[in-house]
This record gives sequence, C-alpha cells and structure tokens, in this order.
Amino acid sequence: MDLIVLGCSGSYGAPGGGACSGYLVRDGSTNIWIDAGNGTFPHLQQHIDVAELSAVVLTHEHPDHCADLYGLHVMYRYGLELTGLPVYAPEGLEPTLRSLVTDWGRAFDWNVVDDESAVAIGDVALRFSRTDHPPPTYAVELSAHERRMVYTADTGPGWSVDAFGGGADLVLSEATYQVGHTGASWHLTAHDAGNAAREAKAKRLMLTHVWPRLDPVVSVEEGSDAYGDAVTMAAPHMVSTV
Repeated sequence: MDLIVLGCSGSYGAPGGGACSGYLVRDGSTNIWIDAGNGTFPHLQQHIDVAELSAVVLTHEHPDHCADLYGLHVMYRYGLELTGLPVYAPEGLEPTLRSLVTDWGRAFDWNVVDDESAVAIGDVALRFSRTDHPPPTYAVELSAHERRMVYTADTGPGWSVDAFGGGADLVLSEATYQVGHTGASWHLTAHDAGNAAREAKAKRLMLTHVWPRLDPVVSVEEGSDAYGDAVTMAAPHMVSTV
C-alpha cells in the first residue's frame, strides 16, 4: 500500500494552499480516498483519474474532513456521468451533507460504519474504531499484504491507536496542538501522538492535522521525543509506502 497525503492542515486551510485532511491509499488498482477535507479534491486529481476511485471513507462530519465530497459529487454525476461509488461514513453524515444538494442522484452508494464495522475494498481490509471526538468519529485501520496502517482521524487522548492492537507498520496520527499550546480536549498534542504510538509499538509515526498557526518543526521535535525515534510530518503530495 502507498499513502499519498492530499491535505494535512488542522481544522482550517493553511496559507499558501494548505488543504485540510485528506489521504489517498493505493494498492494496485484499488484507490481509497480517506477524508475529503476542503482543498483536497484538486490535489486528488493530480494523483488519480477520478473514474478510478474505488471508494471514499469519511471519518466524521466536520467540514475539514468531508467538505470536498460536494466537488466529487458534481464531477462524478454530471462530468463523468458515473454511478454507485461506495461511500463509507458514520450514521447521520449522509443526510447532513444532503441538506445542501437535495439529491445525490445515483452517484454514491452510501454505507454506514460504526465501531463494529469491517469492510473489504479490493485487497484492502478496513476496520473502524470510535475515537474520543464529537460528533461520532471513526479511526480506520487498513491492512493488505501483511502490512497495516492506522489513521487516527480526530481524537482526544481518551482513545489510542492500540485499540486496533499493537505493531502497526505506520500510524498516521492527528497532532493538532503542542505542549503549552492546547485548545479543545478532543484533539491531541504532538507529544500525545508520539506517546500513544510508542505504547502501541508502532513501527513508524507520521503527524498530521497540525494547527496552522503552530510551528511544525516544534511538533516534530515534541512527537519524536515522546515516540523515542524520528517522526515524519505530513505534507501535501507526500508519498509513503506502508
């Protein structure tokens, strides 16, 4: 599996075109778009023909994780004239988004996920886990070819990546804040992210969803110190093999 970062700005777009949360996971002919935060759809189109999308996964209803689904809908329905793209999302997200479009037509095949869900998309197996974040938000584990990646989505410290078991090959963790620069309790600091990945024996850690007004260099330092090894900071268009 390859992970391609489409956007990684926390909660709102950063200056200079910094898109919010969005990631493309590719495995052979399988292409999974995870989170469609504002600004990610143009980046997606630089890496894939949209007609080759296998599925979309939305972790929760906050706009910085789902707003660009609207652009996909217009292109998929009216531009490409395609139907039936699987979309996996928490209960209630579809009607919330539909309030602005009235009718999705047949563009999307909506599927509800919860804490017990397990899904296969091509050769990639997905599991979901409810995080410490309002509204209902689900972390995602993706497994293929004996490799395993965990994306935390948004979460506070009341949930940890070891919910999926230890030893993930890559943890992609939100790291909104820094020590001394915290806000809402339902987000992590870089130190929190590093500590959780270390305790879960993750083999690699990549930080994402960093508050745009914070210095990412400091986040990397804090995360690395807590993790006990060098961590990576996500950046748009970064490609990493799991």
